Amino acid sequence: MEKAIVKDTKPVKPRARAPRTRSSQASFTLAPTHRGPWVIQQRKSQASGEDLSSSAAPGLRDLHPKPFLPSSRDGRDAVIIGDSIVRHVHATLAKEHSCSAGSQFKGQESVRRAALMQMDRNSHLWSNVVALPPVLRVAVCGGTHGNELSGVYLVRERLKRREDGTDAVSVVTLMSNPRAVQLCVRYVETDLNRCFTQAALSAPVSEDSPYEMIRSQELNALLGPKGSGQAVDLLCDLHNTTANTGLCLITHSDRDWICLHICKHLQREMASTPVRCVHFDLPLDEAYSLDSVGKHGFALEVGPQPHGLVRSGIFSSMQAGVQLMLDWVRQFNSGTPSEGGSVDVFTRVKNIDYPRDPRTHMITAAVHPDLQDRDFCLLHPGDPMFLSFSGETLRYRGKEALYPFFINEAAYYEKGVALSLARKRRVELPSIRSHTQR
Repeated sequence: MEKAIVKDTKPVKPRARAPRTRSSQASFTLAPTHRGPWVIQQRKSQASGEDLSSSAAPGLRDLHPKPFLPSSRDGRDAVIIGDSIVRHVHATLAKEHSCSAGSQFKGQESVRRAALMQMDRNSHLWSNVVALPPVLRVAVCGGTHGNELSGVYLVRERLKRREDGTDAVSVVTLMSNPRAVQLCVRYVETDLNRCFTQAALSAPVSEDSPYEMIRSQELNALLGPKGSGQAVDLLCDLHNTTANTGLCLITHSDRDWICLHICKHLQREMASTPVRCVHFDLPLDEAYSLDSVGKHGFALEVGPQPHGLVRSGIFSSMQAGVQLMLDWVRQFNSGTPSEGGSVDVFTRVKNIDYPRDPRTHMITAAVHPDLQDRDFCLLHPGDPMFLSFSGETLRYRGKEALYPFFINEAAYYEKGVALSLARKRRVELPSIRSHTQR
């Protein structure tokens, strides 16, 4: 017998076997009102020779159980759960403890309940929406500083258009400081964008007063009065900076939901442009900029661009920002809710001056090369800040890391500001809608 085994080296031909049978095989049909999962309805013997694999849905030829996935309700008190239907839910839940598979069902039921709770939260997504008055009057201002030319040319382009009166939003476009624009200078006698505190606006003026002081009160009468119900609903003032800031919305309030939602909208729609919100923490009475005249307002600051010229890319970014702002306002006024979220807000903490000679008050250092053009990049204690004209590196001596911006802004040399420092924090936004819509 051992020899027979050794000599027989050919593979043994398998013997024919009877067909393997199973006791039963599931058949399938579509669940009512459900487009994907199928349910077991009856069992047929495979002995009948019926091939069910060709009639089953392509994704259901594998009969292994699938992970539990809560889905939706049908119209007859049933909950569609994964590939099964539990009908008459309330009766089923009452019997779940007596069910032999009760422990397994409890696990599925807990997931189902969590899913239904999430569906309920989604159905009430807008139940806590903050209702705000519509934004019906918008002012777009340029040339507040006469040599910041993106805003100047954008206002000129907008003034060429004729409104047909059909727009639901009334947009006023104006040149804030026409004399400075004509001379292509920042201002004629004094900085117009520092003349809008309540004290300045209420001060008596005469023909001998600085031109910008007179002009600020004219603008306040036209667009305000500041702090009153007659003021424009939204004021956007266009500016350029020589600093590498990207596009900034500068506000005096970090709780102005209209302005913050507009910032969030621009961040989403202008993905290739850095868009940030900068907060100057000032009470309304002390807010000195033109944008503070409106009920809501911000300066739209875009850089870098040298003063006295216009760069096409910077102009295009400003133009896109203004158009997106107006698009958002129209959408908001239509009653469409604006979904909440969050925005990072950079709140100005302090300004840093250049090192100066104590006797002559002339600057003795320039912004360090490692800091130049790094607006909104975190500055740590000990990082280089200035490079003196004698070659000495002067380092940041602050106690906390802060975010620099307006680094080496050309217009701020006269103001004694080499850069500003900000603290960043995330502000949560509620969902908002216009209260005129139901």
